[in-house]
Amino acid sequence: MVAVALASCVRDGAEPTTTHATTPRAAAIVVADAPSIPRDVDALEPIDAGGYEDILVDVRGTPLVVNFWASWCEPCEREMPLLAAAARAHRDEIQFLGIDILDTPEPARAFLERFGVPYPNLFDAMGGTRDAVGSLGQPVTVFYDADGDVVAKVDGELSADELATHLDAITA
Repeated sequence: MVAVALASCVRDGAEPTTTHATTPRAAAIVVADAPSIPRDVDALEPIDAGGYEDILVDVRGTPLVVNFWASWCEPCEREMPLLAAAARAHRDEIQFLGIDILDTPEPARAFLERFGVPYPNLFDAMGGTRDAVGSLGQPVTVFYDADGDVVAKVDGELSADELATHLDAITA
């Protein structure tokens, strides 16, 4: 438990806002033929635990990597370049999806732009989606195979070696 607390960001006492811009800025890499996957990187459409479950059903047949992050989270900043590069490298075979939690949309959009994130992202103001996967802080990265089964979950900052190992596992 101590390792998770040290490797993850937890934000208490902040009241996240749920205002959303109406004009998305960047087209996303979308692999899965799933209507629930946004077509824009930074639309930051709202999602809750039920919507997350719908996405998991929708993308079945395509390996999926879901990263829970926040713009104010330092470990999230350190791992985001790895995830962005991996999404580009696997653009034809793995669906990547980001879920911004306990944050506000404008700093989140700036974060996505700063790191050149190429995959779609959603917005969970209260963190219920992250809680639904059994985690407390962020970042959290969950790797699903094409059957929709969890192959791995990393609580805390993801290393390049962990990322490569888990990407191999979901495409095997």
